[in-house]
Amino acid sequence: MTTLTVITIITRRILMPITRMGRSGAIPMRRSEMTAGRRAAAPSPSTGEGRGESESSAAYQYLRDPDAIYRQSFALIRAEAKLDHLPPAVAAVAVRLIHACGMPDIAADLAFTPDLPEAAQAALADGAPVFCDAAMVASGIMRRRLPAANDVLCTLDDPQVPALAQRLGTTRSAAAVELWRDRLADAVVAIGNAPTALFHLIELIEGGGLRPAAILAFPVGFVGAAESKEALIAAELGVPYLTLRGRRGGSALAAAAVNALLLPEATSS
Repeated sequence: MTTLTVITIITRRILMPITRMGRSGAIPMRRSEMTAGRRAAAPSPSTGEGRGESESSAAYQYLRDPDAIYRQSFALIRAEAKLDHLPPAVAAVAVRLIHACGMPDIAADLAFTPDLPEAAQAALADGAPVFCDAAMVASGIMRRRLPAANDVLCTLDDPQVPALAQRLGTTRSAAAVELWRDRLADAVVAIGNAPTALFHLIELIEGGGLRPAAILAFPVGFVGAAESKEALIAAELGVPYLTLRGRRGGSALAAAAVNALLLPEATSS
């Protein structure tokens, strides 16, 4: 017996699946037994059943109608989330945020100025750009719904950023915000990743820089995320904002906030 033959035999024994139990524990089923079992379980040709939808339907029972999934999702959100303390337009955005993360309890941690939806929608209708701190935020925005073919911009990968970050002694995310300086006036800002991006935005505005029309602030993480959002709330910049207190946040929430403002229910009050 050659070395190759021995390796092959050992390999086959190791890979044999354990499929049934005996008194002493798991017993590997021989290939012939497995084949016989599969033949016995296969649907009879005379029944008309075979591979395809009927086979997968038997395996798992779940809702498949996309419209029904949509309706049930939002019905469950409205049943489980406590939204009574929110103005109707803000509540509509909150529903979309909850839908994006699956956590109804975030409604209690939202901080906002009541004029946020109206201010952001008016800016977007006027053609304001949307500045994003991360490419994932920009990718999540439903551009086909933007009312004025608005620019959606993320400058994180701009060639100037690494050197600018080194010169400023900060992160690339904060340096990328520095590149927004000349176009911030009446823009919509969506931050869903870096606390340093939000901190630097606050610094720009407090330093006399141009003021955006609205700030959607959802930086996430364990270092600086909660603090940056509290800084936004405390700064009283005079800029409408929506944020989520604490460590939670993320690109999906920032994009969902923008998208919520583009949907018809966000205009109802």
